[in-house]
Amino acid sequence: MDGHEPAGRSGSGHRSVPHTADLRVEAWAPTAEGCIGELVHGVVHSFADLSGARIVGERGCTVVAASDADLLAGVLEEVVYRMDAHGELPVAVAVGGIEGPDGARTVAVRFRMADTATAALVGAVPKAVSLHDLDLCAGPHGWTCRVTVDV
Repeated sequence: MDGHEPAGRSGSGHRSVPHTADLRVEAWAPTAEGCIGELVHGVVHSFADLSGARIVGERGCTVVAASDADLLAGVLEEVVYRMDAHGELPVAVAVGGIEGPDGARTVAVRFRMADTATAALVGAVPKAVSLHDLDLCAGPHGWTCRVTVDV
């Protein structure tokens, strides 16, 4: 994926792609905020089936970063942290508008969370977000993003 939406792809979506010993997820959407949300869903769906999970509430956070790609990493790090520290996974994500100039980017995120113990694990659980080859960028057909997650 080179930062441009592949020909024939429209709307929003995500996919996992082969990557040695790690999890690689790519996503696309008309907006940067939608792309971040799709990537969160892609990462979570790669290892958990939340269809029968018990909802435990909503959580919010504000991520501050130097760039859009760092915002993406910060949102994913929040997902991993909440899974590890609180035993919760997002079943829904609402990403607010990205604000501020490069060097001081912020985004507010709301998660509807489920109890991890009530989810069915279907893959390797993420341990950390890799900053290598992390990307969030605009193209002629919308936004694309990608991440490698250590499992």
